[in-house]
Amino acid sequence: MAKFKFIKISKNKKIRYLFNNTIGDIYIVFLHGFKSDLEGDKPKALYKFCKKRKIGFLGLEYSGHGKSYGRFEDGTITSWTQDAKKIIKKKIKNKKIILVGSSMGGWIGLNLFKSLKQKIIGFVGIAPAPEFLDRLMWNKFTKKIRKELIKNKFYIFNHGGFEYNISYNLIKDGRKNKIFNKIFNFKIFITILHGKKDDVVPISISRKIMKVFKNAKKKLIIIKNGDHSLSKKNDLKKLTREIGLIYNKLRPSRILG
Repeated sequence: MAKFKFIKISKNKKIRYLFNNTIGDIYIVFLHGFKSDLEGDKPKALYKFCKKRKIGFLGLEYSGHGKSYGRFEDGTITSWTQDAKKIIKKKIKNKKIILVGSSMGGWIGLNLFKSLKQKIIGFVGIAPAPEFLDRLMWNKFTKKIRKELIKNKFYIFNHGGFEYNISYNLIKDGRKNKIFNKIFNFKIFITILHGKKDDVVPISISRKIMKVFKNAKKKLIIIKNGDHSLSKKNDLKKLTREIGLIYNKLRPSRILG
């Protein structure tokens, strides 16, 4: 059974995380999605996968998510990226990492290349959603909703059976964290899994990410019956298999089952 822990990143600010410590020099780092947490099937499956094979694992909940400090409404892409950066540096300072980013976690992961580029040796995206605040929210809002958001600073957004209290500050901050105007020249392994039946993030976003990485060894896997979450048993098997393949290429002496 996975045991959650808390770590202080500043006075009165604690982040909840899940950690599997090993003597190995490569860690899998899981970054969850928008208003998600570490209680889902994906982080649990990844933790179990790493634990069984004695691979280092780190998963964390950004501020306002799960049981970490703060209110969700106060967070931004910038602050959540900083949360991830601080925990990674505190817990696996001298290790190499394979980032696994789900939905918004993919955006957070891509942001981390700027400050952790010497540590990142692989990236696995699960329907990654960089720039979703503008592309998938703001651009689809009516003029009335936009005016309300600007005037009141917040808007209750319902989508996919979930309710989100979106702040205008979050939207504005998202524009400071663009990805598609950049070129990534890192020679690393990139694998993205995207469900064909994803009705939240279009596959075109994953294709655009592929174009951003010019020198990476890239693979885009479209899962025929997959939804946005990709949390079904077969989806998780595909995910752990792809992570295992990247890990084996980086550590050929380690055989994964």
